[in-house]
Amino acid sequence: MIGIIDYGMGNLHSVTKALERLGHQPFLSEEPEELAKASKLILPGVGSFRDGMAELDKRGLTPFVKQWAADNKPIFGICLGMQLLFEESEENGKTQGLKILPGHVRRFKNGDYKVPHMGWNRLNFEQPEHPVLDKVPDGHVYFVHSYFVQEGSPEILVATADYAGERVPAVVGRGEIWGAQFHPEKSSVLGMRMLKNFIDKEGVADND
Repeated sequence: MIGIIDYGMGNLHSVTKALERLGHQPFLSEEPEELAKASKLILPGVGSFRDGMAELDKRGLTPFVKQWAADNKPIFGICLGMQLLFEESEENGKTQGLKILPGHVRRFKNGDYKVPHMGWNRLNFEQPEHPVLDKVPDGHVYFVHSYFVQEGSPEILVATADYAGERVPAVVGRGEIWGAQFHPEKSSVLGMRMLKNFIDKEGVADND
């Protein structure tokens, strides 16, 4: 059973529809007690880091998500949801994140390029053997973001994209904790295959 964490800032409709196309009926909840019944969780997100953490805190979801990750149960962060898994962000002043993965969220530097980074960009596979990339073809995925993670640990870096001279972490993973900076639910075959890989992979929660 797939739970989608509803903290008032997610791209809930598109993520739900994507999972339904894969043959699943996910449920939405902001209640830790309900989400605890899931075998896997998705943490979506659209908006600012500070607001996202405030909403997670307000709903009592911060300690729940941190414990879920500490137990190495499967969770997939999407866009802002991926960024929230990290230590902190400089967006609207420094804000502490969930501190599940090492790294800090920074804004793209000012330059002769557009911010936000919006549109289709090619993925570079850094760990092609990682299960999130199983049978994922080469190609482009859809990004919309002004901030990106500066990874603090190379082993979590699964795939990157190049933008404005920056090596942008596009897919991260450690154990059962996965994240995508882009929107897999809007990224055609590549994104849908990654979601399928997350759903189909047997994880700790499946063996409880």
